[in-house]
Amino acid sequence: MSKHGSSNSNKNGSVIHITVNKYVIGILMGIVSVIWFIPIYFMIINSFKPFREVLMYTSRFPEKFNLNNFVEVWEKANYLKLFTNSIIITSISLLGIVILASMAAYKLARSHDNVSKGLLVYFILTLVIPFQAVMIPLVKIMKDINVIDTRIGIILVYIALGSPMAIFLYYGYIKTLPMSLEEAALIDGAGEFQIFFKIIFPLLKPITSTVIILQSLWIWNDFLLPLITLQSEANKTIPLGTTATFMGQYTHRWDLAITAMFLASLPLMVLYFFVQKYIVKGIVKGAIKG
Repeated sequence: MSKHGSSNSNKNGSVIHITVNKYVIGILMGIVSVIWFIPIYFMIINSFKPFREVLMYTSRFPEKFNLNNFVEVWEKANYLKLFTNSIIITSISLLGIVILASMAAYKLARSHDNVSKGLLVYFILTLVIPFQAVMIPLVKIMKDINVIDTRIGIILVYIALGSPMAIFLYYGYIKTLPMSLEEAALIDGAGEFQIFFKIIFPLLKPITSTVIILQSLWIWNDFLLPLITLQSEANKTIPLGTTATFMGQYTHRWDLAITAMFLASLPLMVLYFFVQKYIVKGIVKGAIKG
């Protein structure tokens, strides 16, 4: 009886411990969520306020929801052009990163020689090098090959800078996939490219969604790289163009700058809404053997 009583008390203690942990984690996640939501709240409510109200009553709801800020941002900043540039640069960069990184990671994951291991270590090491360390040489190279102040130039740089992280994520995920699928395809006479694009790549949807979200957040919101590589008005992205228009040396239109940020965040919110179910799945599975 004493043994049974002891085991039951241990089980009850474990259940209580797990329940308490869940509540604590839930509370902490709730606090973190509120902290993360605060700047979003300020951005949304202040995008509907006039300049005076933004300065005087920052945290209050607008006295009257006003759409004049959106009209003014669209006209003054040539927002359609900025939006088009950001869409083109982000989309083509993401396409290049996804295709090149997934193919490279697949080859590295299925190769067991020292060269492949060395390349993987090299890609991982590049993640710890700050962009500021390569910024000046990068601009010099872009000038030498005549791609400075061009969309194709900044796209190539984004692909080069974004691929190491994507390779790392893809590598860990591909390691979890059984090789029996590829072996069966080889027996059927499929080539290496056919195996990758028809069998392996469709299985990479969860981690591809993760890569797309992480890289699109970086590229879409990036300010420093466009600042040093894009000078002409025709090539500027949303962060660069709106900052130059509303936050210059003699101009501080906080109401319009906030509205521009709100408009810029909408495409990312929509993208996240459609791929959110794959993100955690991709990261968790990729970390198993990463």
